[in-house]
Amino acid sequence: MQASTLHQLNKKKITLSETELIHALRQKDKIGAEALYDMYSSSLYGVIYRIVQHEEIAEDLLQETFVKIWNSFHSFDSAKGRLFTWMVNLARNLSIDKIRSKDFRNNSKNQDIENTVNFIDEQKSTAINPDILGVKDLVDKLKPDQKSILDLVYFRGFTHVEAAEELGIPLGTVKTRLRMAIITLRKFFN
Repeated sequence: MQASTLHQLNKKKITLSETELIHALRQKDKIGAEALYDMYSSSLYGVIYRIVQHEEIAEDLLQETFVKIWNSFHSFDSAKGRLFTWMVNLARNLSIDKIRSKDFRNNSKNQDIENTVNFIDEQKSTAINPDILGVKDLVDKLKPDQKSILDLVYFRGFTHVEAAEELGIPLGTVKTRLRMAIITLRKFFN
């Protein structure tokens, strides 16, 4: 094994409390960047991949997300919410922007046959994700109209307006059904 590979295997993941991490990021300390990656890379990658559904693009967007977190950390306000929620929103917004981009749509349309077959095979493979284990069962218990809106907005990245257009229903109905779905899901966790 090469020395750099051995170093990576022996490297222990850095974990900080949320308060320590926020302080380190505000001070632009190297330890903050390392802890940020060690603590949140897999969760943020999962959020991104769920939206873009392409490994290479998800990896690029994860990198872009960390750069954006680092460069715009001054805009994080702990009084308005938790650090993880803020980071997930950044990752989600970057992912949605990517799938809405002309470049992404053109590349998706221009995949050659071999890539399409591989893509289909990848989509058919099953993997257990402990982060969402059981959540799918809870979502399946929702009414079909609530479930379809939840899928469009939270899992496929549609805006409320786009979901209303996709389903052919008024915007107010989308918001009401989405709110009712979230209330129902909260009952399962309380």
